Amino acid sequence: MSNPVLVEVTRGALVESRHRGMVIAVDGDGNTVFSLGETDAGVFPRSACKAMQALPLMETGAADAYGFGAKELALACSSHNGEPEHVALAAKMLAAAGRDLETLECGAHWSSSQPTLINQARSLDRPTALHNNCSGKHAGFICAVCHGDGDPRGYVTYDHPLQREIRGTMEALTGGVLGHDNCGTDGCSIPTYAVPLKGLAHGFAKMATGAGLAPERARASKRLIEACMAEPFYVAGTGRACTKLMQLAPGRIFAKTGAEGVFCAAIPEKGIGIALKCEDGTTRAAEAMIAATLARFFTDEPDLHASLLGMANHAMHNWNGLFVGDVRVTDAFA
Repeated sequence: MSNPVLVEVTRGALVESRHRGMVIAVDGDGNTVFSLGETDAGVFPRSACKAMQALPLMETGAADAYGFGAKELALACSSHNGEPEHVALAAKMLAAAGRDLETLECGAHWSSSQPTLINQARSLDRPTALHNNCSGKHAGFICAVCHGDGDPRGYVTYDHPLQREIRGTMEALTGGVLGHDNCGTDGCSIPTYAVPLKGLAHGFAKMATGAGLAPERARASKRLIEACMAEPFYVAGTGRACTKLMQLAPGRIFAKTGAEGVFCAAIPEKGIGIALKCEDGTTRAAEAMIAATLARFFTDEPDLHASLLGMANHAMHNWNGLFVGDVRVTDAFA
């Protein structure tokens, strides 16, 4: 099966680029409510599944023991810009467990956000692991291990008890079988597993609704999803699509991006989980796809529907401010 073209990019009156992809939305019971493309295909969710990976932080009792609120929980699910607020909060989370940046095993990098990068270059000789977009997630990992009196050394490795726990959690949520055969290494050095796109969407539907989950996991999932929706800045940051989508409908939309054109989302009030991938890994197309998919479920709210479609279909301008073309979703979303 060939995935359909879901996003076009124009220049002048011509289509310059086309992006194929696959999208699926399911309810808490796993019933498909919308789909495009080959949704049984395995994909690496990358950072889009961080809320799933944060469940041990909740379920071990670490989050409550360390007094974490919505901001800390959102950062544990984040791919942040490395803005000062993100860096400071990640350091605070580590300090709660008696640790510092030396415990982080995610590596260091400059921000991928140009304004943040410019500020970093002006004030830093080099970035630290706290500036890594995954430092909040890793701080959450370390807190979960330390609260249980475990050794955080090597917490990113396949055989570490924390990664085994995360693997089991993701299997339970997605229905996928995870192991060496479908395992890769993520940018922040933890294992990442290819799972069927439909299973990924179903996992987020379960987290949003609690359907099929034990009471403790349902409560933990709800708190993480609600924390992200309450503090969208700490999930991504200034100018980021995840943050913008959640700000459009405060407390009603959860959204999280992943590398290589993956996006996941949930609409708790409607009991829906969403997962998608732009086949060629392009972020701009994945952002258009998730906005268009979300818009389908808010047709009875004209202002919100229009705002979401405005993120899905938007003009491009060059450095002189001249209009040069559009990013637009195709009629597949009609």
